[in-house]
Amino acid sequence: MISSTFQMIFMSILAKLDSNTVKTELIKFIKKIAIESNCNTMILGLSGGIDSSIVAYLLKEATSVENIYTYHLYSSTTPKEDTIHARLIAKKFNLNYKEIAIDDVLDEYLEVFDTISTFSSNENLKLAIGNLKARIRMSILYYFANLKNGLVAGTGNRSELSIGYMTKFGDGGCDFELIGDIYKSQLKDLAKSWDIPNEIINKEPRAGLWDNQTDKQEIGMTYDILDQVMYLIEDEKLKNEDIINKMDISTSEINRIRNKIKNNKHKIHVPQSPEVNKKLF
Repeated sequence: MISSTFQMIFMSILAKLDSNTVKTELIKFIKKIAIESNCNTMILGLSGGIDSSIVAYLLKEATSVENIYTYHLYSSTTPKEDTIHARLIAKKFNLNYKEIAIDDVLDEYLEVFDTISTFSSNENLKLAIGNLKARIRMSILYYFANLKNGLVAGTGNRSELSIGYMTKFGDGGCDFELIGDIYKSQLKDLAKSWDIPNEIINKEPRAGLWDNQTDKQEIGMTYDILDQVMYLIEDEKLKNEDIINKMDISTSEINRIRNKIKNNKHKIHVPQSPEVNKKLF
């Protein structure tokens, strides 16, 4: 788990964060990363969703827009609304912006693999193709990062990262996670103070990796509920019975979230290596 930057007190929902304080801290973080890496150029995948819109806004506030390059890497399963919103953010913040279709690249991979006929009715195929799309996007972003000597800005929030709701070495592949310590429901509140259009804040969260995909359907609950459960598990360190006393949720649902947190830690940690030198020498 990413260490907590902001202290939060749990009432009936997560406490609202002060937008000016958070903005100041995140801008300081961006500038610190730029100094440490000796790199001012920032590369961002602009999906049209709230998370990448917020990161775009914060990058724009921290550095010159000439140093920010955004890419909308769309596919046939990308909702048209997301493309419209990506264009909206790029225009609103006056960002360098380019749209690139990834379907042809994806089709080349699938033709070489020749697995469609074998796994056409397999649920794993849908997930594998979805994750491949995310990794193609990551590769493209790093291609441009190399060309422009830039850093890839991640767009994962604490809610997604903690339960592993992201693709390892896909959208999880980045040089820094600017909003990785902030819950999704908190980001919605912050976005209202950060000049993010309401149509982006209020739309249904979705990754667009396959048709009709939604975060709520995959996670099994809304972010408002997930964030409360996660806060009680991760920050308050409460037992199941104490969580049930605070909110209307079953033991099985709490354990399901606990297992997601436990089983997906590998997605946000550096790959493990055995400590041979420490043990043998």
